[in-house]
Amino acid sequence: MPKLFSTLMPALCLSLLCSAACQADIRLPKLISDHLVLQRDQPLPLWGYATPGEQVTIHLNGSAAGAVITDAAGHWQLTLPSQPAGGPHLLEFQGQNQLQVKDVYFGDVFVASGQSNMELTMARLEEAYPADLQNANYPLIRQFNVPQRYDFKAPQQDLPEGQWLVASPATIQHFSALAFYFARDLQAHSKAAIGIYNAALGGSPVESWLDESTLKQFPDAYQLAQLYKSDALIQRVEAANQAQYADWQAQQRKNDKGLHDQTPWYSTELDDSQWADFQVPGYLKDDFTGVWWLRKTIQLTAEQAAQARVLRLGSIVDADEVYINGSQIGNTTYMYPPRRYPLPQGLLKAGDNLIAVRVSVMNGANNRSGFIPDKPYWLGTDQQQLSLAGPWKMRTSGASPALAPDTVVRWKPLGLYNAMIAPLQKLPVKAVLWYQGESNVGAYQQYEQRFRAMIRQWRAQWQQPDLPVFYVQLANYLPKQPTPQPSSWAGLREAQAAVLSEPNTAMVVAIDTGEWNDIHPVDKRTLGSRMALAARAVVYGEPIEYRGPVLNSIRREGASLQLTFDFAGSGLQLKPGQAFAIAGKDGQFVWANVQLKDGQIWLSHPQVPAPTQVRYGHADNPDAVLYNSAGLPASPFSAALR
Repeated sequence: MPKLFSTLMPALCLSLLCSAACQADIRLPKLISDHLVLQRDQPLPLWGYATPGEQVTIHLNGSAAGAVITDAAGHWQLTLPSQPAGGPHLLEFQGQNQLQVKDVYFGDVFVASGQSNMELTMARLEEAYPADLQNANYPLIRQFNVPQRYDFKAPQQDLPEGQWLVASPATIQHFSALAFYFARDLQAHSKAAIGIYNAALGGSPVESWLDESTLKQFPDAYQLAQLYKSDALIQRVEAANQAQYADWQAQQRKNDKGLHDQTPWYSTELDDSQWADFQVPGYLKDDFTGVWWLRKTIQLTAEQAAQARVLRLGSIVDADEVYINGSQIGNTTYMYPPRRYPLPQGLLKAGDNLIAVRVSVMNGANNRSGFIPDKPYWLGTDQQQLSLAGPWKMRTSGASPALAPDTVVRWKPLGLYNAMIAPLQKLPVKAVLWYQGESNVGAYQQYEQRFRAMIRQWRAQWQQPDLPVFYVQLANYLPKQPTPQPSSWAGLREAQAAVLSEPNTAMVVAIDTGEWNDIHPVDKRTLGSRMALAARAVVYGEPIEYRGPVLNSIRREGASLQLTFDFAGSGLQLKPGQAFAIAGKDGQFVWANVQLKDGQIWLSHPQVPAPTQVRYGHADNPDAVLYNSAGLPASPFSAALR
């Protein structure tokens, strides 16, 4: 081989390899993938990545829809003309390689965002609505589950992963329950395909969904966002969280006699006859942080033992490990999830069977430990149940210091907007669905301004100034109070109601769908239907009732207040309960005597001879008593004579 040729050969090979490597294939954003739903009747930007200077051609059902040359960074974007509802369609992207996106529909796309009550999946509703999961064959309802990520540095252009799911019995457990019920009702009327971006994250405050520019209006949140731009800080915080929990848990297990006694407390050989009595459901009488154990022996027939499939232990404060006949069958690490433990076949037997529960309490001073009332406690099947309510045996084992709360990085301001919302905003959408607010109850006075700012920000960034926003007002929660009391939950609800002055918004009232003992109420079907009513009225212009009674006027006549309402339909309906409270100038509220006469509400009380103020539903867990003829409840409100 000539010397010159041998010298040039490695360089030539390197050049060819570099050339091949630099010829990047077309790549699409994660949203543009099989089963995609695109917003109908809107110009649609389609974009992606390829070699700088490469021509990319797009075909729709085999017909050329346009071509574009990538820029110096390898980015390309082309606008597809607006398309009517329908499908399935095939999108093809041709450059140096070819990509196909199959089963594409043009329909209506909705962003479903907020915290855990929007995130809550159909899997959590299986016990309440089994037929809705078993019969979920809705090929025109699709969901893209946005990965739960945060980023404090910059708005992201793409998502790290994700796919479109078509609603079916095999996939429905992954769908947001509220968004699914909304889509099911709406699609039955619109007949168009419905796409859902499920971009929700449990526990998130509204500030985490604001961008950096908007956060500047709120210095406390803005300054916090700046701190978390530091990767080193995030690593320290998350390492400290993990170490704190690991150390606390290790100490609890070390101190737990139930695990270390010669006869473990989950053993069938242990004599618990001297243990204290305890009623399930119920709470410990005193504040306690540490570990305590419960045991119960039940007798089963051979048939009962063979047929039992599930153990239900309601909800427990805080964490639990459950044993049957000495074998651990499951555990839950915090209080909110429902305890539904499948039973291994052959574990139960005819005769005596021991159930032992190890309860771990993180901070008994803040949350009294126990088994929450009005929850299911049984063993068996959904059809045949052996109640476990009643007497158990209980013993404490090893008190420990309280576990300090974690610093939850992903809840900090800015992070969720950058990572979960910004990547969605190139594609037009029909409306936003929002269920959030529980995490802002402690600072409800700030909520109205921040939620308004979020709505305006998202509309500007989607470049849809009239983008409709439909949101759920907080549901009823916590024990009822015998007399009118100040309520942060009521304050947050009234802040939400005030935001209705923003154009193209609608609020779904939920004070009759909550559960006093569960911040995650199961009835998302009612809320989804109510939200669909709002969409039919606001988005599609249908002449239907979509909101409950709204206070129009208040006046005093003698010792009574007379209230009139808009949106009453063909007439107001009054149900039993205590929801209206009145006060004079002293501001001391008492439950009012209520009468419905000639379509008006009259309020009075002997202790208030000159009432000047009224509150409706001003409580953590108010009674919902006022409805219109369409069966829609009134929102809580406060008002005073002028």
